[in-house]
Amino acid sequence: MASERNRQWYFQRAAKYDLLSQYFKYIDPAQHIAYYYKHLHCLNQAFQIMRTQNQQPSEGQQAKVRIFHGSPDAGQVDIYVDGTRILKDFHYKEASGYASLPAGKHQIDIYRAGNMVSTLLSRKIIAAAGKAYTIAAAGKAYTIAAAGKAYTIAAAGIASKLKLVILEDHHKVPAGETKVRFAHLSADAPAVDIAVKNRDVVFPNIAFRQASKYLALTPMTVDLEARISGTPNVALAIPRMQFQADQAYTLLAVGSVANEPVLEAILIPD
Repeated sequence: MASERNRQWYFQRAAKYDLLSQYFKYIDPAQHIAYYYKHLHCLNQAFQIMRTQNQQPSEGQQAKVRIFHGSPDAGQVDIYVDGTRILKDFHYKEASGYASLPAGKHQIDIYRAGNMVSTLLSRKIIAAAGKAYTIAAAGKAYTIAAAGKAYTIAAAGIASKLKLVILEDHHKVPAGETKVRFAHLSADAPAVDIAVKNRDVVFPNIAFRQASKYLALTPMTVDLEARISGTPNVALAIPRMQFQADQAYTLLAVGSVANEPVLEAILIPD
């Protein structure tokens, strides 16, 4: 389809001009600004094509997407989808609500808040019709001088270890029951087993950027713990987790083992 090829062409040019803008940032300010505006122009053109292609899609042609900020050193970020900012000054450990997107390919760009020059992460995703996703940004977001799915997505760019983690969400729960899954978003933490405190493992051997399947439960309040995988050594206590009836949950491990902010668990309803 010609319009789809044109959209992809503009996205490719936008990425190229972003790299050139970052390269000239400390060498030639005039070139830096010129390429930066070319980058913006191409993103806007791609978005215009996307808008024309997907005007007023029916509900059955849409996907639901939310964003979770799980990178402890990225600071506040601005998040763009197909060239349009959807989240401004988005904080670490914050989860957005679900937003509708037309089914198909979409461009995700993450910038430090207020700085649309150098991306921390730039990636395409594919959202399937009728699906819901949590998109989580996870990992390191450091930079060096002179360089620049329902899913869950996490955030990457030059000199960055930021990654997107895309999780497909399943909201349906049998009446009167609950369910939960675990997602590992701590870049320097080892693989872990999630267990009931002093009892059996419920989610074995989950490594960074991996997630378990959902586990169906009777509604309860329970003490959990994250153990270093295959050992009895507790890396993180997770007390008083409340799982209510008719609700699905995602339990997320974020933070750092060796640095600040410390490793912690966050429970969000799906």
